[in-house]
Amino acid sequence: MIEIVAKLVREQTPAFLCGEVVECFIDFSNPAQAQHRVSQSNSDTHENLAWASVQIHCYLNSTSHREKGSDLQIAELTKVANTSLGTASKQSGDVFHSTKPKILFCDLRLSSGETKSYLYRETLPINGPPTYRGHGIKYFYRITIATQRVKSKVHILSVPIRVLPLPAVVRPEEVPALCNDTNEELAPTNPFLENYNTQSEVEVSWHHLQNITARRLPKFYRISNKRGHVGRFCIFKHAYKLGEDIVGTLDFSNRSVRCCQLSVTLQSEEILHKNRKNSQSSGIDPTNTNSNNTNQENAPSSSDVVGKLTNHTKYHEVCLGMMQTQIIIPIPLFVTPSFSTDLVDVRWRLHFEFVTSADIDFGSADHSAEDWRAPDDIPIETMVWNLPVTLYPTAPLQIFQPCGSYSLVIK
Repeated sequence: MIEIVAKLVREQTPAFLCGEVVECFIDFSNPAQAQHRVSQSNSDTHENLAWASVQIHCYLNSTSHREKGSDLQIAELTKVANTSLGTASKQSGDVFHSTKPKILFCDLRLSSGETKSYLYRETLPINGPPTYRGHGIKYFYRITIATQRVKSKVHILSVPIRVLPLPAVVRPEEVPALCNDTNEELAPTNPFLENYNTQSEVEVSWHHLQNITARRLPKFYRISNKRGHVGRFCIFKHAYKLGEDIVGTLDFSNRSVRCCQLSVTLQSEEILHKNRKNSQSSGIDPTNTNSNNTNQENAPSSSDVVGKLTNHTKYHEVCLGMMQTQIIIPIPLFVTPSFSTDLVDVRWRLHFEFVTSADIDFGSADHSAEDWRAPDDIPIETMVWNLPVTLYPTAPLQIFQPCGSYSLVIK
């Protein structure tokens, strides 16, 4: 009997950024039996394995990816699925991408109670898709450990990992953290040390991510409908990392239409490749001006939305009689950030719903009076507005999720 135990070196979380190095401990052991017959030969106490290999697979699960994918992608999926390793692996999806397999050993012989340990190291592709479980398409990653006895079937042990995307950097010189610092000119120089100023692509992308998510550029939006001005919304930035809070303020001081209540929902939108051209015109681009007019007639309705929507966190407040208020929407750590591939686009937005009324006026009412009562019946109208935001990954160590170990017993 052979027991295989796999455990990630990073025990705090199984999450990794694209381009990071994945490390995994793999133990092959022959457990000692409690009792052995006296007549049992020495060869019966040993176990032999012909070979073992490890690689990382990215699986794609989609009912329509073969219709949308290119011929090269279809050939790659078919080529991997027809191998003995693809036949033995019982994953609910096709292999979309895989790293080169690394051979751990050939002809391993383990005596009773003996254990052999190996360290597997592999770099994730920096341009690969992230882990995503959507409505019509799914990407998920597995560390595949394969081994085989002579004249026996292939046994597979899969270790799930989560992969987060990194933003692409077109021009690294635009990243301030990697530019030549003026402090280097004032620092003492060592003539015996060579000056290495090379930065890896992962470091450049991570510094770029830190830079764009730290920028605070307040933008103001004028909210109005056909009956008049409702209020003004201010958001401090449009790029957020997982785990952050989206904070915004609403000002109703110069209103002509009263807002009775509002709700803001953080939504993810899954847009398949065939609908990409139709979806470019939806939403509001917040990068052009600092003040925008949002009309109910121009707001995208439910019939204009392309793709599948998923609600995550929601903020609701009754703001009747308020002059100012603020919204705080936490971003969960388990969601997938914004990304785009040849098959799908995943975007994020804030979905506003304003319940307004233009037929009531509290200006003449005495709020300090004890006998004052709110009206029993208020004629209302509902208006919606979608504000695009961009979500980026956070540091994997901030996603605390102990992964434990995974084992497989071969009898």
